[in-house]
Amino acid sequence: MATPTHHQNSTNLTKKKKTLKNPEANFLFELNSCSKSKDLKAAISLYESAISSKTRLNQHHFNTLLYLCSTFATDPHSRDLALQYGFRVFDHMVAVNIHPNEASITAIARLAVAKGDGDYAFEMVKKLGDYQVTPRLRTYEPALFCFCQKLEAEKAYEVEEDINKMGLSLEEPQIAALLKVSADTGRGERVYSYLHKLRRSVRWVSEETEKILEDWFCCKASEIGSEGAKYDVGLVKEVISRNGGGWHGFGWIGEGKWVVRKGNVEPNGRCCCCREQLDCVDIDDEETEKFAFSVAGLAMEREVKANFREFQDWLEKNANYEAIVDGANIGLYQQNFAEGGFSLLQLDAVIKEMYTRSGNKWPLVILHKKRVRALLENPSSRKLVEEWMDKGVLYTTPHGSNDDWYWLYAAVKLRCLLVTNDEMRDHIFELLGSSFFLKWKERHQVRYTFLKGALKLLMPPTYSIVIQESGKGSWHVPIVCDSEEETSRTWLCITRPGDCEDGGKTCEIVDVPCLKSAISEAGDPEILSSENRNHENSDDKTTSMTAEHDCDAASATP
Repeated sequence: MATPTHHQNSTNLTKKKKTLKNPEANFLFELNSCSKSKDLKAAISLYESAISSKTRLNQHHFNTLLYLCSTFATDPHSRDLALQYGFRVFDHMVAVNIHPNEASITAIARLAVAKGDGDYAFEMVKKLGDYQVTPRLRTYEPALFCFCQKLEAEKAYEVEEDINKMGLSLEEPQIAALLKVSADTGRGERVYSYLHKLRRSVRWVSEETEKILEDWFCCKASEIGSEGAKYDVGLVKEVISRNGGGWHGFGWIGEGKWVVRKGNVEPNGRCCCCREQLDCVDIDDEETEKFAFSVAGLAMEREVKANFREFQDWLEKNANYEAIVDGANIGLYQQNFAEGGFSLLQLDAVIKEMYTRSGNKWPLVILHKKRVRALLENPSSRKLVEEWMDKGVLYTTPHGSNDDWYWLYAAVKLRCLLVTNDEMRDHIFELLGSSFFLKWKERHQVRYTFLKGALKLLMPPTYSIVIQESGKGSWHVPIVCDSEEETSRTWLCITRPGDCEDGGKTCEIVDVPCLKSAISEAGDPEILSSENRNHENSDDKTTSMTAEHDCDAASATP
């Protein structure tokens, strides 16, 4: 066996001395091991040893201990120990003048809520400002959820107000909690407001949120409409149009029991429960103007201003187009082969197809001047291009310009379709932000393919998979779905009796597309009332119910 050299012994001794001289590092190493293995008792033992040996603890040490304690605060077997040491560790942290950060406050807020003290949790969040630390949404969650569970609605709304002041955005779990406490305490207008917040925040809801909505619409408190629940039909339609479709925001329309059903939506966007047509939701008027202004502003920074202003002026005088065509994108589609070039035939096929689809209205093709000049110089393409020019089909962008800005601005400004396979992921489009860009693309972009030379257009969807409020006051709520087939997605259909095409009779929708239940001998479809629906076999997907019972605690709320 080899004998260690003097140099090796010296090195090992140096490492050992460094380890012995750095108890804080040793403590952190062992504490992290406890955190990874979720060993609370070992971590507490380490903490006690550190105090006995007067080891200097830093913020990271305290946060690791607080995290472990908050993790075990809901465990029945470790709860008391976690609470005892959690608050002790936090007091120790403050006593040695180590300022808590967001992680520290989040942990102590969770500990406070574990013993039912939402007020303390919220107070701790508000103290973060004293340390110049910005809270995160998770920092508010313990207090918010605590108040909601205890039906302390006003306190929950106060937390929400503070979240808004910090510029944070609520997500589905927080909105659902606020919606539930509002429903359980009979605050119908608040429920309406949170339902719209949910509409703006998510495309579809979780099964947990769907159950909250189902319970609300099946309770007595939901039967009352908003003040002046009858609105001018024409005004409601006008507002829905200005909003881009899918909602009006006036409040609950109509009065009486709601009919709550689950079913599918046909590929054409018609609800299989109530037969109502769902909207393909667009961005609203204000967002459209803001979008067009942003595109123009960015284009002005990158293009010759005079050129782009000339295009804007031209577009103002020629605003009757219903479709914009990205000429280069189509002409160069699948042309990356030896004989490939610019396919005039492909572009012509798209132009003619859009002309036919729009009731004999020519689309506007945006194409670079250099490309048009080359086509005009080619005898085989000159005649067709001249025809397009005579019909007002072509707008040629000047030398040195990026035609992307032109076709995008035209499509936004004229609120029309845009034929392109460009996914608009370039950095120039990222500058526009994604708040409503994706919604706009879904509603306006027409994609295409050529299969063996035959054109196939992929038109925008006939309806949007988002929460929708109709002019009749009904609601349609998509529920989370694992299938890629949208026709198999289950929707919550919520209507007032009389809104359905079948005269208001309630019907059962089973978990197959558009299949109504058999009519009973009395001539009415079978109804699952809110009293017996929870006793149905859980494997039975048939759900149709009417509002029959009071919300919990609603009657106690003024």
